[in-house]
Amino acid sequence: MKMMNAPILMKLIATLLVSSLLTTASITKAQEKSKQQPVLVDTIIAVVNSEVITLKELEDRLKLIERRMQREKIQMPARDVLKGQLLERMIVNRAQMQLAKESGIRIDDIMLDRSVARIAEQNNLSIQSFRDQLEKDGIPFSRFREEIREEITLQRLREKEVDNKLQISESEIDNFLAASAGKTQGAEDEINIAHILVRVPENASAQQIADRRQRAETAMAQLKSGGDFAKIAASFSDASDAMAGGLIGWRSQSRLPQLYVEVTEKLAPNEVSAVVRSANGFHILKLLGKRSASEVQSGGARMVQQTKARHILIKVNQVVPASEAKRKLTELKTRLNNKAAKFEDLAKLYSNDLSASKGGDLGWVYPGDTVPEFERAMNALQPGQVSEPVESPFGYHLIQVVERKTEEISRERLRLTARQALRDRKLEEAYEDWLRQLRDRAYVEYRQDEINQIR
Repeated sequence: MKMMNAPILMKLIATLLVSSLLTTASITKAQEKSKQQPVLVDTIIAVVNSEVITLKELEDRLKLIERRMQREKIQMPARDVLKGQLLERMIVNRAQMQLAKESGIRIDDIMLDRSVARIAEQNNLSIQSFRDQLEKDGIPFSRFREEIREEITLQRLREKEVDNKLQISESEIDNFLAASAGKTQGAEDEINIAHILVRVPENASAQQIADRRQRAETAMAQLKSGGDFAKIAASFSDASDAMAGGLIGWRSQSRLPQLYVEVTEKLAPNEVSAVVRSANGFHILKLLGKRSASEVQSGGARMVQQTKARHILIKVNQVVPASEAKRKLTELKTRLNNKAAKFEDLAKLYSNDLSASKGGDLGWVYPGDTVPEFERAMNALQPGQVSEPVESPFGYHLIQVVERKTEEISRERLRLTARQALRDRKLEEAYEDWLRQLRDRAYVEYRQDEINQIR
């Protein structure tokens, strides 16, 4: 091999050394520039007690809310308004989740899977198709599952902290029955209402009350200008149903707060009330409709329709998906239609309910004894008729009405009905008051600079 002479070798080494130094300098300069101008991955926008809420969390939740509002055909407010409303909702939810954790409330994956499967079924999709659709819309399936887990957790917390602690005294029942004794037929008609609540903090100053009243009046002005009620509820309401357009739904008057009854009695369908004040804050109510209830009065006696029914229940779980439960019940209904089997025999063989041993017999059912989905389907049936598969929170049912009767309510049943009506009347007010206290107790720090950047 021919050796390279010394001068050429030294020149080559020098060239390589300079090149190396220049490359190193370039890398160092790029690193320093990167350190001087960091790329923002996420940022804290609020602190709730000992936990933080980040911009990414807000954006992820916003996508879910927007999807839900689009599905329910609710007009959405401006995105910055919706973000502000949603941030406040997340603060309240975070405080509740912290309390749930302290209370040992936990939702396992089996219950969560069942709830997600039910949502997919309601959208006429399989779990995989539903997952693909979420991912297509930019919503990670894991994030959606945690959203549902949170919703179930909050419901369990409400039951523990509010529902189970609400007490109804015997004297309250006596007063309720005395007040309703002279009412004429139609007094128990059901009404469908929506509302806007602008919450006032506990022990609020005069200025705080004035500010909250002004917020309610601003919402009222937009309604008078022809604004959509659901959209304005999503923009202004502090109630837990704000993102659902403030919809409360169908309720009998006895199961609504007295303030709501007094205000809506003066309204025609689709009419909106003025701003009214309660202990929790300022309200605006909209009457969406009225309908007759099943309870009637006859000769001074309170009469009610009862239904003798039976059912076959197939529960939905990880082993039995919703589609399989529905398919199985459809197959059983075909056998019943073909008179290839008796209802009671199929109930004993296939029902996942305690009534299975009695052939699915539920006995005499009063209005309100069953969940709304079951009751609506049952009421639509004629004696002897069998329903199509009916979905409820428990799974899927086949329902058969055996017979019906109308008779006077017993004293014990009347008091039980009155107790439930009083509970329903008080629950929403108690829940909103509990939320207000929880929010007032929480330490909340807004990172205003970051919030301004997202608006």
